[in-house]
Amino acid sequence: MTSKAMEPDLQTPLGRASGQAGKEWSHPSDNWLRGFVLDNRASLGTLAVFIVMMAVFMIANPTVFTTWYLYSSVLTTLPVALFVVVPLVFVVTCGEIDLSFPATMGFASWVFALVVQAGYDPFLGIVAALVTGTLLGFLVGSLVVYGGLSSLIATLGMNFLLRGLIQIINEGKSTALTNLADSSAYAIFSSQIWGIPVQIFWAIAFVVFSALLYNRHRFGAQVKVVGDNPDSARQMGIDVKLVRVKVFVFVGIGAAIAGTFSVMINFTWWPTAGDGYLLPVLASVFVAARRPGAASARWSAAQLAR
Repeated sequence: MTSKAMEPDLQTPLGRASGQAGKEWSHPSDNWLRGFVLDNRASLGTLAVFIVMMAVFMIANPTVFTTWYLYSSVLTTLPVALFVVVPLVFVVTCGEIDLSFPATMGFASWVFALVVQAGYDPFLGIVAALVTGTLLGFLVGSLVVYGGLSSLIATLGMNFLLRGLIQIINEGKSTALTNLADSSAYAIFSSQIWGIPVQIFWAIAFVVFSALLYNRHRFGAQVKVVGDNPDSARQMGIDVKLVRVKVFVFVGIGAAIAGTFSVMINFTWWPTAGDGYLLPVLASVFVAARRPGAASARWSAAQLAR
């Protein structure tokens, strides 16, 4: 006969059962600071390396690395990459890859340049570029999702196809947009405020919006679930195919914005626009992309349960 004193108490938490009265077991990520570090350890590690590297550069050559013009040029060109990197995080999280964004940048910015060159308002050119990027993103997503093609093969093929069309139609010639500097669109999207390039503020706003979409919106939760387990997502009532198409459309929109900003910076559209961003953007994506942490995962589950 077993004594009741020897039977385990399944109702008492482990901490209390061990004699730790008043203390309950908690996951390490329940502490907000520790949870933040655990959820962002890859990004924080990259930031630490960057800080050390910049410190070494400043000590080695303070004349160059303490000059504002150096950082002004970085703040001018960095937003172009950010507009593509952030949407690609959604694609990678969803379990796909999109290598067509360089040509999408070139094609959408070409449409923008054609509209401006024809004498129309640059705002109309921006709308035309966004529509072009959206349609190209939908086309690529449809080929992958509904056509059953590999995202690597389909997007890489689309990249070469669009780039070939650009080169053939334009015969490798660029388009100068000298009147763009006098437009209100340029003043809003590509001028300077107190010596700071204004496009960095637009890029920060885009990153914040995308971060909220990724971490605090139903769409972001769906992207994570689809990327983690498509079968479970389907059983939860998520339209897996539609979600996968949407992430490609988002990349198309981001590439169109990036291409438009690159034209505004240079006052010139080049047939090779976007080509130089392939490897830097991919490298940035795989640094930024990560699996959701415990807090993020719990929030995603709560959002999908609603």
